[in-house]
Amino acid sequence: MSVADLPVPPPVAPMLAKLAREVPVGDYLYEPKWDGFRCIVFREGNDVEMGSRNGLSLTRYFPEVVVALQHALPPRVVIDGEVVVVGEAGLDFDALSQRVHPAESRVRLLAGRTPASFVAFDLLAVGDQDLRGKPFGERRRVLQELLPAAGEGPVHLTPATRDPEVAKDWFRRFEGAGLDGVVAKHLSLAYLPDKRAMVKVKHERTAEFVVGGFRWYRAAGPPRRDIGSLLLGLYNRGGRLCHVGVIGSFPAAQRRQLVEVLAPYMGGGAEHPWAGWASPAAEAGGREAGTSSGATPPVAARLPGARSRWNAAKDLSFEPLRPELVVEAAYEHLQGDRLRHMAQFRRWRPDRDPLSCTYEQLEAVVPVELAEVFGASLVMGAGQRRGHQ
Repeated sequence: MSVADLPVPPPVAPMLAKLAREVPVGDYLYEPKWDGFRCIVFREGNDVEMGSRNGLSLTRYFPEVVVALQHALPPRVVIDGEVVVVGEAGLDFDALSQRVHPAESRVRLLAGRTPASFVAFDLLAVGDQDLRGKPFGERRRVLQELLPAAGEGPVHLTPATRDPEVAKDWFRRFEGAGLDGVVAKHLSLAYLPDKRAMVKVKHERTAEFVVGGFRWYRAAGPPRRDIGSLLLGLYNRGGRLCHVGVIGSFPAAQRRQLVEVLAPYMGGGAEHPWAGWASPAAEAGGREAGTSSGATPPVAARLPGARSRWNAAKDLSFEPLRPELVVEAAYEHLQGDRLRHMAQFRRWRPDRDPLSCTYEQLEAVVPVELAEVFGASLVMGAGQRRGHQ
């Protein structure tokens, strides 16, 4: 038999969540929102398939997780969860992204160097039973019976609470470890593939950033000279301006207006802190440049002009700006030294000194709960601050 013979065979589109800014109150179970690769696990005997959110297979990229699932799960089961990599300061999405590599030798190397874990949070089938029509409260109870222990290897059951005040406390504290919010699931909820039936409460914080460069807007049709995105920087404690993310998704009218706003700051030449980063030599050197905290970054994740690791043909070249313009932007959370998602424009801050735009605005702590789930996987103690040297 194979996973195709399960009562819920692959592929299955996972149930999704709609965005909210407040934790809902009612007959809900609340869980941390894990920041990794969404994954539905199908097991039939020794046959394990790890399906991604878009229906593609993740199985070959995480051989150590496959082995762990074979030991931790019953022989016939379908479980929804998240694949994550735990680093020194919490979840490390950059390291997780590097695990998706075409070379088998590289896959094996990274499985030992940056091993992944699976966090389970819903149960679709067990034995011959399709549980998708059952209430979530019942599915959760059975899942707890299957995975009663946490912190005992790379397969874990997500923490959960019925108390909205605990959920609000989690929401305030969790983003420092790469957990980007809270998910609320009504206890009566059936499993509805590809439907936004859950509620996700995500952070939106604001901070001031230096605008160190921009990219032209590239749309289908005749070339236009509108602004596509702004490249954001923060100063580390050594006084170096580090590229941390971008602002994009501007309305058409604002893209045109931005040309006039940025014009006085265009240039910077060889003295610009990011000068030459779009060149092939800089891309190669980026592997040795390190980050503001001393770690060695993946090139495309760190240098604003580097080639995209997901699309080698994608043009990521940029125009430097003198680092004098300050913008206030909304962001969700910091992952390592970078913004995990694209930031959103709020307003210009001509009253701010660019040198005051530092990482200290974004510092956060690792919550105790993450250490309780992953145990010794966290090198840094829970609650210890991350510094940017």
